[in-house]
Amino acid sequence: MRKYIILLFFITGIQGTYACDLCGCNSGNYFIGPIPQFNRYFVGLQYSFQRYNTLLNTDNTQFSKDFFQTTNLLLGSKVLNWQLFLFVPFNINYSLSDEGSKLINGLGDITFLADYNLVDIKTLNKDTETVFHQLWIGGGIKMPTGKFRVDSAEIVSTANMQLGTGSYDFLVNAIYSYQIRSWGFNFNSSYKINTSAEHFKFGNLFSINTFVFRNFHIDKVTVSPNVGLLFESVSANRNYSQNVKDTGGYDLFSAVGFELRDKNISVGVNYQIPLKSDLSNGQTIAEARGMCHLSIMF
Repeated sequence: MRKYIILLFFITGIQGTYACDLCGCNSGNYFIGPIPQFNRYFVGLQYSFQRYNTLLNTDNTQFSKDFFQTTNLLLGSKVLNWQLFLFVPFNINYSLSDEGSKLINGLGDITFLADYNLVDIKTLNKDTETVFHQLWIGGGIKMPTGKFRVDSAEIVSTANMQLGTGSYDFLVNAIYSYQIRSWGFNFNSSYKINTSAEHFKFGNLFSINTFVFRNFHIDKVTVSPNVGLLFESVSANRNYSQNVKDTGGYDLFSAVGFELRDKNISVGVNYQIPLKSDLSNGQTIAEARGMCHLSIMF
Protein backbone atom coordinates (compact mmCIF):
# COMPACT_ATOMS: atom_id res chain seq x y z
CA MET A 1 0.00 0.00 0.00
CA ARG A 2 1.60 3.23 -1.22
CA LYS A 3 -0.35 5.73 0.80
CA TYR A 4 -0.44 4.25 4.28
CA ILE A 5 0.88 1.25 6.09
CA ILE A 6 -0.91 0.64 9.36
CA LEU A 7 1.14 -1.33 11.82
CA LEU A 8 -0.70 -2.24 15.02
CA PHE A 9 0.50 -4.43 17.90
CA PHE A 10 -1.60 -4.77 20.99
CA ILE A 11 0.06 -6.43 23.87
CA THR A 12 -2.26 -6.69 26.88
CA GLY A 13 -1.14 -8.50 30.06
CA ILE A 14 -3.78 -9.02 32.74
CA GLN A 15 -2.00 -9.54 36.07
CA GLY A 16 -2.43 -10.29 39.71
CA THR A 17 -4.43 -12.49 42.03
CA TYR A 18 -4.62 -10.38 45.16
CA ALA A 19 -7.45 -7.96 45.93
CA CYS A 20 -7.55 -4.80 43.84
CA ASP A 21 -4.27 -5.60 42.11
CA LEU A 22 -6.02 -7.84 39.61
CA CYS A 23 -6.30 -5.44 36.67
CA GLY A 24 -5.51 -4.61 33.09
CA CYS A 25 -1.78 -4.22 33.29
CA ASN A 26 0.24 -1.58 31.53
CA SER A 27 3.63 -3.23 32.07
CA GLY A 28 2.69 -6.08 29.76
CA ASN A 29 1.05 -3.80 27.21
CA TYR A 30 2.59 -2.71 23.96
CA PHE A 31 0.90 -0.55 21.36
CA ILE A 32 2.18 0.75 18.05
CA GLY A 33 -0.08 2.98 16.02
CA PRO A 34 -0.02 4.01 12.37
CA ILE A 35 3.39 4.20 10.73
CA PRO A 36 3.61 6.92 8.04
CA GLN A 37 4.89 6.40 4.53
CA PHE A 38 8.39 7.83 4.29
CA ASN A 39 11.23 7.81 1.79
CA ARG A 40 14.30 7.78 4.05
CA TYR A 41 13.58 8.95 7.59
CA PHE A 42 10.78 10.04 9.88
CA VAL A 43 10.41 11.31 13.42
CA GLY A 44 7.16 11.50 15.34
CA LEU A 45 5.27 11.69 18.60
CA GLN A 46 2.39 9.41 19.56
CA TYR A 47 0.04 9.52 22.54
CA SER A 48 -2.15 6.57 23.56
CA PHE A 49 -4.36 5.70 26.52
CA GLN A 50 -6.05 2.60 27.95
CA ARG A 51 -8.54 2.13 30.81
CA TYR A 52 -9.44 -1.01 32.78
CA ASN A 53 -11.97 -1.64 35.55
CA THR A 54 -11.67 -4.66 37.82
CA LEU A 55 -14.09 -6.05 40.41
CA LEU A 56 -13.39 -9.35 42.16
CA ASN A 57 -16.13 -11.95 41.78
CA THR A 58 -15.58 -13.20 45.32
CA ASP A 59 -15.58 -9.77 47.05
CA ASN A 60 -17.16 -6.70 45.44
CA THR A 61 -15.44 -4.40 47.94
CA GLN A 62 -12.13 -5.11 46.21
CA PHE A 63 -11.82 -3.13 43.01
CA SER A 64 -9.34 -1.34 40.78
CA LYS A 65 -9.76 1.42 38.21
CA ASP A 66 -6.65 1.83 36.08
CA PHE A 67 -5.66 4.49 33.57
CA PHE A 68 -2.47 4.01 31.53
CA GLN A 69 -1.00 6.65 29.22
CA THR A 70 2.02 6.43 26.93
CA THR A 71 3.78 9.08 24.87
CA ASN A 72 6.15 7.56 22.32
CA LEU A 73 9.04 9.17 20.50
CA LEU A 74 9.13 7.39 17.12
CA LEU A 75 12.15 7.22 14.82
CA GLY A 76 12.24 5.45 11.45
CA SER A 77 14.74 4.80 8.67
CA LYS A 78 14.75 2.92 5.35
CA VAL A 79 17.74 0.78 4.35
CA LEU A 80 17.30 -1.02 1.00
CA ASN A 81 14.14 -3.17 1.45
CA TRP A 82 14.12 -2.77 5.23
CA GLN A 83 12.21 -0.36 7.43
CA LEU A 84 13.82 0.17 10.85
CA PHE A 85 11.92 1.64 13.80
CA LEU A 86 12.81 2.77 17.30
CA PHE A 87 10.12 3.49 19.92
CA VAL A 88 11.03 5.34 23.11
CA PRO A 89 8.02 5.47 25.50
CA PHE A 90 7.27 7.66 28.50
CA ASN A 91 4.56 6.09 30.67
CA ILE A 92 2.09 7.53 33.18
CA ASN A 93 0.27 4.84 35.18
CA TYR A 94 -2.56 5.68 37.58
CA SER A 95 -4.57 3.26 39.71
CA LEU A 96 -7.47 3.92 42.09
CA SER A 97 -8.45 0.95 44.25
CA ASP A 98 -9.94 -0.04 47.60
CA GLU A 99 -6.40 0.35 48.98
CA GLY A 100 -6.02 3.95 47.76
CA SER A 101 -4.49 5.62 44.72
CA LYS A 102 -1.08 5.23 43.08
CA LEU A 103 0.65 7.22 40.35
CA ILE A 104 3.98 6.46 38.72
CA ASN A 105 5.63 7.85 35.60
CA GLY A 106 8.90 7.55 33.73
CA LEU A 107 10.75 5.89 30.86
CA GLY A 108 9.21 2.66 29.60
CA ASP A 109 10.69 -0.23 27.64
CA ILE A 110 12.42 0.85 24.42
CA THR A 111 11.60 -1.27 21.36
CA PHE A 112 13.47 -1.82 18.09
CA LEU A 113 11.65 -3.25 15.06
CA ALA A 114 12.77 -4.23 11.56
CA ASP A 115 10.38 -5.12 8.70
CA TYR A 116 11.39 -6.52 5.32
CA ASN A 117 9.43 -5.73 2.16
CA LEU A 118 8.93 -9.25 0.79
CA VAL A 119 6.31 -8.34 -1.84
CA ASP A 120 5.81 -4.97 -3.55
CA ILE A 121 3.73 -5.32 -6.73
CA LYS A 122 2.02 -2.68 -8.85
CA THR A 123 -0.25 -3.97 -11.64
CA LEU A 124 -3.11 -2.93 -13.90
CA ASN A 125 -6.35 -4.92 -13.85
CA LYS A 126 -8.64 -5.47 -16.85
CA ASP A 127 -10.23 -2.07 -16.26
CA THR A 128 -6.78 -0.43 -16.39
CA GLU A 129 -6.99 0.40 -12.69
CA THR A 130 -3.80 0.47 -10.67
CA VAL A 131 -3.61 -2.25 -8.00
CA PHE A 132 -0.99 -2.37 -5.24
CA HIS A 133 0.05 -5.40 -3.18
CA GLN A 134 2.54 -5.26 -0.33
CA LEU A 135 3.72 -7.84 2.19
CA TRP A 136 6.01 -6.98 5.08
CA ILE A 137 7.49 -9.51 7.51
CA GLY A 138 9.73 -8.79 10.45
CA GLY A 139 10.17 -8.62 14.16
CA GLY A 140 11.97 -6.90 16.95
CA ILE A 141 13.08 -6.79 20.53
CA LYS A 142 11.79 -4.89 23.55
CA MET A 143 14.53 -4.00 26.02
CA PRO A 144 14.07 -3.71 29.83
CA THR A 145 14.76 0.02 30.08
CA GLY A 146 11.62 0.76 32.13
CA LYS A 147 11.76 0.49 35.91
CA PHE A 148 10.82 -2.97 37.25
CA ARG A 149 11.64 -3.17 40.94
CA VAL A 150 9.38 -5.22 43.17
CA ASP A 151 9.56 -7.30 46.30
CA SER A 152 9.69 -10.96 45.25
CA ALA A 153 6.95 -11.76 47.78
CA GLU A 154 4.60 -9.22 46.18
CA ILE A 155 5.56 -9.46 42.53
CA VAL A 156 2.23 -10.94 41.39
CA SER A 157 0.22 -8.11 42.91
CA THR A 158 2.58 -5.24 42.01
CA ALA A 159 3.85 -6.20 38.53
CA ASN A 160 0.95 -4.46 36.81
CA MET A 161 1.99 -0.98 37.95
CA GLN A 162 5.61 -1.15 36.83
CA LEU A 163 6.96 1.07 34.05
CA GLY A 164 8.50 -1.93 32.27
CA THR A 165 8.44 -5.73 32.26
CA GLY A 166 12.02 -6.19 33.48
CA SER A 167 12.68 -8.63 30.64
CA TYR A 168 13.86 -8.84 27.05
CA ASP A 169 10.78 -9.61 24.95
CA PHE A 170 10.55 -10.54 21.27
CA LEU A 171 8.05 -9.67 18.53
CA VAL A 172 7.28 -11.18 15.13
CA ASN A 173 4.77 -9.78 12.66
CA ALA A 174 3.38 -9.90 9.14
CA ILE A 175 1.48 -7.13 7.33
CA TYR A 176 -0.41 -7.49 4.06
CA SER A 177 -1.73 -4.40 2.23
CA TYR A 178 -3.94 -4.08 -0.82
CA GLN A 179 -5.11 -0.95 -2.63
CA ILE A 180 -7.18 -0.27 -5.74
CA ARG A 181 -8.01 3.28 -6.73
CA SER A 182 -8.69 5.17 -3.50
CA TRP A 183 -9.73 2.13 -1.47
CA GLY A 184 -7.32 0.17 0.70
CA PHE A 185 -7.23 -2.86 2.99
CA ASN A 186 -4.77 -3.96 5.67
CA PHE A 187 -4.37 -7.28 7.46
CA ASN A 188 -1.90 -7.50 10.31
CA SER A 189 -0.89 -10.35 12.60
CA SER A 190 1.68 -10.30 15.39
CA TYR A 191 2.98 -12.39 18.25
CA LYS A 192 4.88 -11.19 21.30
CA ILE A 193 7.07 -13.63 23.23
CA ASN A 194 7.94 -12.58 26.76
CA THR A 195 10.77 -13.82 28.92
CA SER A 196 10.99 -13.91 32.72
CA ALA A 197 12.14 -11.31 35.25
CA GLU A 198 12.36 -12.05 38.98
CA HIS A 199 10.79 -15.48 38.26
CA PHE A 200 7.72 -13.67 36.82
CA LYS A 201 6.66 -13.82 33.17
CA PHE A 202 3.90 -11.81 31.48
CA GLY A 203 1.68 -13.84 29.17
CA ASN A 204 2.54 -14.06 25.48
CA LEU A 205 0.10 -12.34 23.16
CA PHE A 206 -1.27 -13.06 19.69
CA SER A 207 -3.15 -10.32 17.86
CA ILE A 208 -4.76 -9.85 14.46
CA ASN A 209 -6.48 -6.85 12.98
CA THR A 210 -7.96 -5.69 9.73
CA PHE A 211 -8.67 -2.16 8.48
CA VAL A 212 -10.42 -0.67 5.44
CA PHE A 213 -9.75 2.92 4.42
CA ARG A 214 -10.65 5.40 1.69
CA ASN A 215 -8.38 8.20 0.41
CA PHE A 216 -9.82 11.65 -0.33
CA HIS A 217 -7.68 14.36 -1.92
CA ILE A 218 -8.28 18.00 -1.05
CA ASP A 219 -5.74 20.12 -2.92
CA LYS A 220 -2.39 18.72 -1.68
CA VAL A 221 -3.88 17.14 1.43
CA THR A 222 -4.85 13.45 1.60
CA VAL A 223 -7.47 12.48 4.17
CA SER A 224 -7.99 8.77 4.86
CA PRO A 225 -10.83 7.74 7.20
CA ASN A 226 -10.61 4.11 8.30
CA VAL A 227 -12.61 1.45 10.16
CA GLY A 228 -11.49 -1.90 11.48
CA LEU A 229 -11.63 -4.82 13.90
CA LEU A 230 -8.92 -5.84 16.36
CA PHE A 231 -8.64 -9.16 18.21
CA GLU A 232 -6.07 -10.08 20.86
CA SER A 233 -5.52 -13.17 22.98
CA VAL A 234 -3.08 -13.26 25.88
CA SER A 235 -1.93 -16.35 27.77
CA ALA A 236 -1.76 -16.59 31.55
CA ASN A 237 1.06 -14.94 33.45
CA ARG A 238 3.50 -17.27 35.16
CA ASN A 239 5.28 -17.04 38.51
CA TYR A 240 7.97 -19.60 39.35
CA SER A 241 6.83 -21.54 36.23
CA GLN A 242 3.26 -21.80 37.53
CA ASN A 243 0.27 -20.14 35.91
CA VAL A 244 -1.08 -17.18 37.89
CA LYS A 245 -4.77 -17.69 38.65
CA ASP A 246 -7.30 -15.44 36.87
CA THR A 247 -4.89 -14.01 34.30
CA GLY A 248 -5.01 -14.01 30.51
CA GLY A 249 -8.00 -13.90 28.21
CA TYR A 250 -9.11 -12.24 24.99
CA ASP A 251 -10.86 -9.14 23.69
CA LEU A 252 -12.32 -7.81 20.47
CA PHE A 253 -12.43 -4.11 19.54
CA SER A 254 -13.95 -2.12 16.73
CA ALA A 255 -11.98 0.93 15.61
CA VAL A 256 -12.57 4.15 13.71
CA GLY A 257 -10.11 6.87 12.83
CA PHE A 258 -8.47 8.94 10.14
CA GLU A 259 -5.05 9.81 8.76
CA LEU A 260 -4.20 13.17 7.23
CA ARG A 261 -1.09 13.96 5.20
CA ASP A 262 0.18 17.22 3.74
CA LYS A 263 3.52 16.90 1.97
CA ASN A 264 5.89 15.57 4.67
CA ILE A 265 3.59 15.93 7.68
CA SER A 266 1.21 13.20 8.83
CA VAL A 267 -1.33 13.33 11.68
CA GLY A 268 -3.89 10.80 12.78
CA VAL A 269 -6.44 9.73 15.37
CA ASN A 270 -7.74 6.26 16.25
CA TYR A 271 -10.53 5.34 18.71
CA GLN A 272 -11.23 1.74 19.73
CA ILE A 273 -14.49 0.49 21.24
CA PRO A 274 -14.69 -2.89 23.04
CA LEU A 275 -17.16 -5.36 21.53
CA LYS A 276 -16.50 -8.57 23.45
CA SER A 277 -13.95 -9.72 26.04
CA ASP A 278 -13.15 -12.32 28.65
CA LEU A 279 -10.25 -11.03 30.73
CA SER A 280 -9.24 -12.42 34.13
CA ASN A 281 -12.24 -14.78 34.06
CA GLY A 282 -14.59 -11.87 33.51
CA GLN A 283 -13.30 -9.80 36.43
CA THR A 284 -11.52 -7.17 34.31
CA ILE A 285 -13.32 -4.98 31.76
CA ALA A 286 -11.41 -3.10 29.08
CA GLU A 287 -12.91 0.28 28.28
CA ALA A 288 -12.57 2.36 25.11
CA ARG A 289 -9.00 3.34 24.24
CA GLY A 290 -7.34 5.47 21.61
CA MET A 291 -4.34 7.26 20.22
CA CYS A 292 -3.18 10.25 18.20
CA HIS A 293 0.10 10.96 16.44
CA LEU A 294 2.12 13.54 14.56
CA SER A 295 4.97 12.55 12.23
CA ILE A 296 7.41 14.41 10.00
CA MET A 297 9.00 12.62 7.03
CA PHE A 298 12.21 13.68 5.31
